[in-house]
Amino acid sequence: MSVPYETAYEPPESPETHSPEEHLERLLGRALNSFDLPDEVLRRLESALAHNSSLHSAHHSSGLHRETYRHTWLLADASVLTLWELVHNTAPGSEPTHEVYADEEDAGVATSRLPLPPDPPVCGRTVVLQLPADPGPRHSYVPDDSADHARRLLRRAENPEGDRPGEEIARLLGSAVAHQITQAFGRPRLSGEARLSFSLYEHAFLLMDGGEISLWEVEHTVTPDGRHRCEVYATEEAARAAMERRAKEAARG
Repeated sequence: MSVPYETAYEPPESPETHSPEEHLERLLGRALNSFDLPDEVLRRLESALAHNSSLHSAHHSSGLHRETYRHTWLLADASVLTLWELVHNTAPGSEPTHEVYADEEDAGVATSRLPLPPDPPVCGRTVVLQLPADPGPRHSYVPDDSADHARRLLRRAENPEGDRPGEEIARLLGSAVAHQITQAFGRPRLSGEARLSFSLYEHAFLLMDGGEISLWEVEHTVTPDGRHRCEVYATEEAARAAMERRAKEAARG
């Protein structure tokens, strides 16, 4: 059984194929206003360990379009830095124009100047995508021995005591019929003598009843001997928090 699902957008490039430095260089190289970024922001990005890109908002009508992308970097001091990329074709000639901003509000001001409707406010926040009532499965699943994959993933996890998916999740994953693995953070940076690396993967599972469950795998080298360690979490938030904790441990030496 194969369950197809097409994403609603394609980012300007996949973060999985470039290091944090390469991704930043490409972003700055295509943005017309990259020289406006504060020097302090660029200095902080020199210590980036991993990165991720995602669509924040979009509008398409009458041949015109605009998209705003969020580019996020995990830094060596465990902080997170975000740049906002605005892409639109409202300039003469309809060629795509790229702009980059260090502040979400500045990106919003630039968006409001375009000859396109702004995003409608909802509860003080911006609607980022208009999804159909029934979007269907969130992933393109591959039928395989997915229940066994889930068991092996949980078995190799070296989470701190009491900080891992519970028995109920393991029981539900016993009915997994297909799965997909995607990299949430792009290729990590190896820095200095410590050769630190961080990777974040989503293991998405399709269950027999049509439900979906994801496990989030953090792979890192913040270990006494520099070997790779695998930790598995039930939510993306918990996984990213674990990455920040490990980065802080590395910063303290």
